[in-house]
Order: sequence, then structure tokens, then C-alpha cells
Amino acid sequence: MSVQTMKAARFHAFGGPGVLVYEDAPRPEARAGEILVRVRAAGLNPPDWYFREGFTSLPDEWRPKVDFPAIPGTDISGEVEAVGDGVSGFSIGDEVYAMVNFPEGMAGGSRGYAQYVAVPASHAAIKPVGVDHVHAAGAPMSLLTAWQFLVDLGHEEANPLQPGPHVPVPLDGRTVLVNGAAGGVGHFAVQIAKLKGARVIAVASGKHEALLRDLGVDEFIDYGKTTPEDVVRDLDLVVDSLGGPTSSRFLRTLKRGGALFPVFPLGFDGHDEADTLGVTVSATQVRSNGAQLAELAPLLASGAIRVAIDSTYPLADVSKAHARAAEGHLQGKLVLTVD
Repeated sequence: MSVQTMKAARFHAFGGPGVLVYEDAPRPEARAGEILVRVRAAGLNPPDWYFREGFTSLPDEWRPKVDFPAIPGTDISGEVEAVGDGVSGFSIGDEVYAMVNFPEGMAGGSRGYAQYVAVPASHAAIKPVGVDHVHAAGAPMSLLTAWQFLVDLGHEEANPLQPGPHVPVPLDGRTVLVNGAAGGVGHFAVQIAKLKGARVIAVASGKHEALLRDLGVDEFIDYGKTTPEDVVRDLDLVVDSLGGPTSSRFLRTLKRGGALFPVFPLGFDGHDEADTLGVTVSATQVRSNGAQLAELAPLLASGAIRVAIDSTYPLADVSKAHARAAEGHLQGKLVLTVD
């Protein structure tokens, strides 16, 4: 029996953006518990380039085995093409969006940079009404990250990043600083914090001020002109969407009893200082969750949460999209359009 094919963006060895090639690949099928989605748009996220590079930022013991050729991508929006056994709640033709198989399938399985992807039904939700595929595909990973950090963890899986589970903190009436506020996670974090009643301070480069003011931030700090940790004090929460070793600089901006949430916690070395200051440092690994995407869909449909798009690229130009990501300073999300 001949194998059906599709177009996909794959890589046959680890490397830079140039290793990504647009080529024919086997088309997946919907197994039990899955839906097959005809992809119309696919969002880009940092794990996509971590995957392409070989997870070099992760400790050796955390690096999953990769079978080549590999297809990156978790975030998709499209139409249901087929429904597997045991699936309810989805029908052929439904427009859906999803974060697919993350983190459990981060190095293999059916992936999003393709014309078709098999999605566990529990990871998908009906696409927000009135939101096009590009904007829907820009939401899942970044929006779920912000939501799971700030509002609802959404699962009871063991936390690989710290001894105990991540616990969101109350936001109503609190002062929250978001670093990297114009990026994928950051621009959702400022909107969620505002929705939940917080006073929000956004830190980003000056070119992003208009967007962030439009999203409702109460105060804007241009890090190119002002060092935020030198001028801000008595915060209740800092969400550092950049994370890493430099997150510890925000500890002194927090009041005793406050919290620092580094979205990328690897390399953080300020735990002793945090203990001395009485500050909680906590992080979590975002996980696929179709029920949360269904909960968030009305907020996206109403415009209460908006998806900012930096730029779009055809799937065939995937290497150009990854090169744009490497430049940094994104305003919102990068999205691939899929013919």
C-alpha cells in the first residue's frame, strides 16, 4: 500500500536555520484518541529552535533522543480532517487550535510544521470564533505558559524544575512587573495580569511601548534608557519571560513575601539571596491542555486577550522564519502559513 505524503519542514541533522528543508514527508493518520488536522498556520516558539539545535541549552540527561528526519512545531490552527476511534467533541470540518504533544513529544511524533498533524484530542480546542488561523496559531504555547504560570497550573505532574509544584499567586490589587513584555509569553502575561486586577509594569525596548500601552500596561520602562531593577521596588510579582542567570537581578525589586517567576529557570543562581530576602522563586514547564485552550477561547474571541503577530512566513520559508527568531526583539509571535 502506498504511503500518502504531505509537505513539511524537516531537518536531517542539528544546526542553524539553514538545516530546515521544505520537502515531502509521510502524512500521519489519526489513531485512537486523536484527530487529524489539516494545518493552516503554525506558530513558532523557543522549543522549536532548541529542538533544531539539539537541545544544547539542556543538561545532557534531559536531552531526548531524536530520530531524523524530524519535524519541529507544537502550535497549530486548522481544520479537522479525520477523527480517530474514541474521540468525542470534534467533527470533520471543525476549526481547531492546539499545542501538540508538549513536553512529552518534544523530540518526535507528529509535529506542526506540516500540512497535516495528528493531535491528541485532549490537546485541542475549537478555534476562537472570529480569530483567524494565523492569530490562533500564535496563541497556544505562549498563552498557556502565561496562564499556567499566573492563573491555573492545570495538571498534577511532578515538577522537573523544583521540588514542589508551581503555585500561582493572587493578582488582584497587586503590582506585577513583566520583563520581556513584548515577546510571546510577555505580551500575554501583561494582558492576563491586567484581566486579573493587577497593576502592571512592562519592561521592553522603546519600540514596543505603543503596543504595550495599547494592551493596558500602567507603566512602561524602556530598558535601553533605564535599568528597571534600579528604579522599581516593593513589587508583589516579577514575571521574567526571558529568565536564565540574569533573573536574580530582580530579587531586590520585590517586597518580602513577593515572588519571582522566571519562565526559563535554567541557570538561575539566586536561591540563597531569595531565601534571605523572603522571596519565592518558582517556575513550571508548560503542558498541552485542550481544556484550558477551550477556556481561553472566549477571551480571544472577545478581544479581552489579543495575539500580537510580529511577522508571518510561508512554510516553505521556514528557515527565514527561524533566522528572524534568532535576531530577537520580537513583537509578539512568528507564524508560518501553510497552503
